[in-house]
Amino acid sequence: MHEEAGTAVAEVVTGEAVILDVPCARFPSRLLALALDLLIQCTLLFVLFLIVGLAVTNDGTNGATAGAIALTVTIVIVVGYPVLWETLTRGGSPGKFALGLRVVSDDGGPERFRQALVRGLAAVVEIWLLLGCPALISSLLSERGKRLGDLFAGTFVIQQRFPAGRSTAVLPAVSPELAVWGASLEMSGLTDQTAETARRYLARLPELTPAAQAELGERIAGAVRAQVSPLPPPGTPAIAYLSAVLAQRRNREHARLAPSPAPGTAQAAMSPAAAGTAGAGAAGVETGTAKTGGTDRTDSGIAWRPPAGAAGDEPAGSAREGVAQGHEPPARDAGGFVPPA
Repeated sequence: MHEEAGTAVAEVVTGEAVILDVPCARFPSRLLALALDLLIQCTLLFVLFLIVGLAVTNDGTNGATAGAIALTVTIVIVVGYPVLWETLTRGGSPGKFALGLRVVSDDGGPERFRQALVRGLAAVVEIWLLLGCPALISSLLSERGKRLGDLFAGTFVIQQRFPAGRSTAVLPAVSPELAVWGASLEMSGLTDQTAETARRYLARLPELTPAAQAELGERIAGAVRAQVSPLPPPGTPAIAYLSAVLAQRRNREHARLAPSPAPGTAQAAMSPAAAGTAGAGAAGVETGTAKTGGTDRTDSGIAWRPPAGAAGDEPAGSAREGVAQGHEPPARDAGGFVPPA
């Protein structure tokens, strides 16, 4: 375990023997998240006890039944609340979401139901019955800030979201040529582990010697080239290649998460030059209308024209030379009803 930018970072070995750096949650953040969750639980207990008390009073239920209902409500709120939240959200709870925390396994994987249940049962003793004293002592003594429930369940809490304003590692700048090349990358085969390894390598470049930079860079770039296509331009350094791939991956992820603008907003944002171009194009299509077989046809389909005999600027189709009145053929591809001759 070490510190990076003032944050305690723990090295986690995954099931595939990959070492990952994960930021451990600080004790004040965990304490505040726990206080928020306890506030919600106490509020739920008060409301449910009030409802149960009113129901028992109105129905005249005996004391044993009222006690059983109260015990059930207490177990559901005290144990069921954290277990349900952490199981469904893979390690989250309202308090943890507010502080950007999450519970994970010791190998960095998501928390499972068994682990959430062990944490919830241990919290009954170390937090509710003993007022959090064992949890406080254990968190201060543990390297990863684990309370007793974490020690029994094989979990710990990580800082998933950092406060606004805290700077993260900045990737090296990407040249315009590589940015254009990166727009056509096929990165569906790039795994999260490979991308994380490349990110950690670029973040630690100042700490590495030139020889280590070259050796590790070529090794990691080879792994990325096996999962990403097309290949980089000849002569591209490994650092520049990895920076371009990670920058493109980050941009696509941001674009996927960004909400799409409303149609009205997109129209309003159109520049005057683009609007003039669009108007000129529409005019060109209008003037380029062709008349085929008595029906006005455009590039986009068939235009409507008045029926024969109706007032208009164009003569009726039967007035054309060489076609007898009443024996003109129906317009081809024209929509609508055509009366028999």
